[in-house]
Parts: sequence; C-alpha cells; structure tokens
Amino acid sequence: MDALWIILGIISLLIGIAGAIIPGIPGPAIAYLSLIFLQLTGKSPFEEDFLVIMGLIMAGVTVLDYIVPVYGTKKFGGSKRGMWGSTIGLIIGIFILPATGIVLGPFGLFGIILGPFLGAYIAETTGGKDSNTAFRAAFGSFIGFLTGTFMKLVYVVVVAFYFFANLF
Repeated sequence: MDALWIILGIISLLIGIAGAIIPGIPGPAIAYLSLIFLQLTGKSPFEEDFLVIMGLIMAGVTVLDYIVPVYGTKKFGGSKRGMWGSTIGLIIGIFILPATGIVLGPFGLFGIILGPFLGAYIAETTGGKDSNTAFRAAFGSFIGFLTGTFMKLVYVVVVAFYFFANLF
C-alpha cells in the first residue's frame, strides 16, 4: 500500500509543478497533497504541526496569487478594465492559442506570459488611456503574474524537497 501512496505523491508533485506555472490548476494545493500521501505510508514522517504550517503557507500563497496581479496592475496605474483585460488575455493565451495550433512556445507558455500583458494593454487603450499609461498597467499585470507564479513555484519546490527528503 505504501507504494501506491508514494506513486500518488509523485504524481501530485508533478501536477503541482505544472499548476504552479499554468493558471487554473491549483498547483500548491495539489503539491501539498503529496505530503499527505507520504504521511499515509507506514513511515508517517511528518509531525502534525509541520503539516498544519505547510497547509497554512499553501493557503497564504494561494490567496496571494489572486491578490498580487491585481495589486500590480493597480500599482502601475491600471483600472478595472485593465485587470479584466489581463484576465481575458490570460485565458486566451492559455486556451485559445494552443487549441488553434498557434503555439508560440512550449505548451503555449509564451501565450501565458504575453496574454495578460496584451490583454491589459488593449483594454486600457480601448478604454481611453494613453499608450504610456496602458503600457505601465500592462507591465504591472505582467510583474504581478510573474510574482504569483514565482511564489507558487517556490512553495512547490519546498514541498518537493520535503517529500523526497523524507521518502526513504
């Protein structure tokens, strides 16, 4: 039975890594499951306090992932229109470009990065903002997206470290 828990833990780590990069997949939460799966083995390597702390950090990273891009867009002069444009651009960059065969990078990664930027820029310029203000808002959206992705990736790497350090 331990082998099954370990395999599920490794699978959840892999999905968690993908989810740290691809929006819409709750990477930190799925990666956290790997710790739970490892805890279900006969070894039970983690203290309860550790699992609670890692769960709280996961919740904090997840909440911040939603707040940081909005804050970045606002901080750099964006409006609600720019934030919506960034979100729509992200969806287009993730789903529509790869689905139509227009993959501008591995797995549409270029679309994931460029989509929010272009979406915020287009939304701000069509909303009447001048080009410089729209560019700053789009840049803020981009920085917020990268910051959120970085936070999730760091969390997932830390979880992977603890998983593999306690595997054997």
